[in-house]
Amino acid sequence: MYRHDAFDRQFVQQRAAQYRDQLERWQAGTLSDDAFKPLRLQNGWYIQRFAPMLRVAVPYGEINSEQLRVLARVAREFDHKEDNDISKANAGLSDVPSLPDRTAHFTTRSNVQFNWIPLARSADVMELLASVGLHGIQTSGNCIRNTTSDALAGIAVDEVADPRPFAEILRQWSTLHHEFAFLPRKFKVAITGAREDRAATPWHDVGLRLLHNVDGELGFQVRVGGGMGRTPIIGTVLREFLPWDQMLNYLEAVVRAYNRFGRRDNMYKARIKIIVKAEGQAFADQVEAEYRDILELDGAPHTITAAELARVSAFFTPPALACDRKSADAKIAHILKAAAEDDLEFSRWLTRNVVAHKNPDLRAVTLSFKRLGQSPGDATAEQLERAAELADRFSGGEACVTHTQNLLLPWVRCDQLPELWREARRLGLAKPNIGLLTDMIACPGGDFCDLANARSLPIAQAVLARYADLDELHDIGEIDLHMSGCINSCGHHHSGHIGVLGVDKDGQEWYQVTLGGSDGKRLSGEATPGKVIGPSFAANEVPEVIEALLDTYRAQREDGEPFIATLRRIGLEPFKQAANAVRSTTARPNTEADTATA
Repeated sequence: MYRHDAFDRQFVQQRAAQYRDQLERWQAGTLSDDAFKPLRLQNGWYIQRFAPMLRVAVPYGEINSEQLRVLARVAREFDHKEDNDISKANAGLSDVPSLPDRTAHFTTRSNVQFNWIPLARSADVMELLASVGLHGIQTSGNCIRNTTSDALAGIAVDEVADPRPFAEILRQWSTLHHEFAFLPRKFKVAITGAREDRAATPWHDVGLRLLHNVDGELGFQVRVGGGMGRTPIIGTVLREFLPWDQMLNYLEAVVRAYNRFGRRDNMYKARIKIIVKAEGQAFADQVEAEYRDILELDGAPHTITAAELARVSAFFTPPALACDRKSADAKIAHILKAAAEDDLEFSRWLTRNVVAHKNPDLRAVTLSFKRLGQSPGDATAEQLERAAELADRFSGGEACVTHTQNLLLPWVRCDQLPELWREARRLGLAKPNIGLLTDMIACPGGDFCDLANARSLPIAQAVLARYADLDELHDIGEIDLHMSGCINSCGHHHSGHIGVLGVDKDGQEWYQVTLGGSDGKRLSGEATPGKVIGPSFAANEVPEVIEALLDTYRAQREDGEPFIATLRRIGLEPFKQAANAVRSTTARPNTEADTATA
């Protein structure tokens, strides 16, 4: 992973000191609430339903064991419910006493959130994070947000080129960019270097895919205008091939056009996707015009030189691992075959949680943070510390936060897999469910978020409880279940094979269900939004609806056919009928209200 140099360290520490000054001036009354708000937001500090929320940046997901231990310390020492005055809070959708604290949450953008840290202690937290190179810079606010990538970046077998140096160059360029600090709305970029798109690039404001053209030259396919929210839109390809050295110049052209023409009169129409959809070719022409001006009038100031790419790439050095490369395949096959035959659970773990690596002696292993009694993507202080220990022992001290809200160890020796499995199982992090139903994506929903219409976490717990049997879980097979508590779509419900969206009806929780979404992975095919299957459901009906959908799949599937393939083969109607058949609370729905929220 990228190793911070002296400049990086100094910059983050100075930013923490700057934030302390801003906080103290606000506390003293010399900085108004309105003036302080954008400053705290661009350092990752929100005000949520009951308390402040901190979002910590994890650039393109890469994190080391030292940073994990500091996150554990933040959780244990600062993330306390009892430090917040919730006595006058309108609990609304939440049972406050039951909400977890002393806990970190992995997000769908590979960041880390805390939900209970008082603003009075926020500067202390920022200084502690800065001591290990962590911060919250541009994790909020109307700016270019933290760039995301494939969790397997740098080690994927199907990788065309390592996207991490480009992501790092993009991070350095976009951080505190004066022109783009106050955009019409937030702006998100994803980059992948693999043939299979595991970074959901079509769903981003800008999606970049590394590829080779017919002449073997390296460059990017550039998509612009993707996004979820109220209007799910797949990004439009503006360039089938952009030379790699022009990445920043072209991105500046895109953001210039957005900054100039983006809607500032209506926050719901302020995303670049709305402009791209409304203007079509006219917007593409504007981007190209800006790009020509940057090249011809400005002198292409952000052209990436080969020397600069080499400089940044040199920071991504793999950990020193003692691997015996002789007869690797035979050695590994013998060890794993013997171990797997002895334990079905281990065999399942090898199948679901372990994937191939560029280095044939190594594997990438996902630690599952999806289990009954714990919200999807939550990690307690102790779990973070234990994960740090596993990273040190088995992955050269490195890990990666995945956009599916788990933690990946990218540098595991094959001959250590049995030992890692035993240790991870002992710590409760070895559930063999990666890619399966209970490996769901879920936002914090109405339990924490002030924007949410409904809770996500109780639905997630109901699914985890109902499908705890591993035999049944593996029989159902690969499936993407995504849940969001509101239309902002932080749970990526639009891209789920099954999507669940919380909606509001007269202050009550209801849920809209979609089917057939895709984030662009090979299993699901081209990225596409799911389709609504009818009027929304009451909260108590949603687990029954999910079961009915799965029962329909199991009755209709062909041998080896995953859920999404069966759905596309037989169509939505059988699933829609099955879902509607289990209605109880909504057996006679209010047609007018349901039509309004559908």
